[in-house]
Amino acid sequence: MCRVASGSASVVEMLIPDNLRYSSDHEWILLDGSRAKVGITDYAQDALGDIVFIDLPEVGAAVEIGQSISEVESTKSVSDIYAPLNGTVVEVNAELPDAPDKLNSDPYGDGWIFVIELADPGSVDSLLDAAGYADLTEG
Repeated sequence: MCRVASGSASVVEMLIPDNLRYSSDHEWILLDGSRAKVGITDYAQDALGDIVFIDLPEVGAAVEIGQSISEVESTKSVSDIYAPLNGTVVEVNAELPDAPDKLNSDPYGDGWIFVIELADPGSVDSLLDAAGYADLTEG
């Protein structure tokens, strides 16, 4: 587990689990065979502030890397969630619309957003590992 110090006025430690991969758009990916569970990172949820709404992608939707497929609204802003890999959405976290705060309280657990059946499971290798994501968020 990497920990990254963030914030200017006070130091906040961001968690970056070693078993995940990361996009430069601050999504995390947990690979399970040909499926990838996706959520937003601790860094992203902290930057967004208190999340009050999420628009989930549709099950069955074909997605491409970099495509906006979901949206979260916080007390600070509205932000897009991007597809980190090509594939098809096969599952969404149906609990999130009624409990969007799970994105803040447990971004790597109960706060997962959707699962993609990957077009190419090997494409996960193109994403950042924990050390690479830590370098991205420190810069």
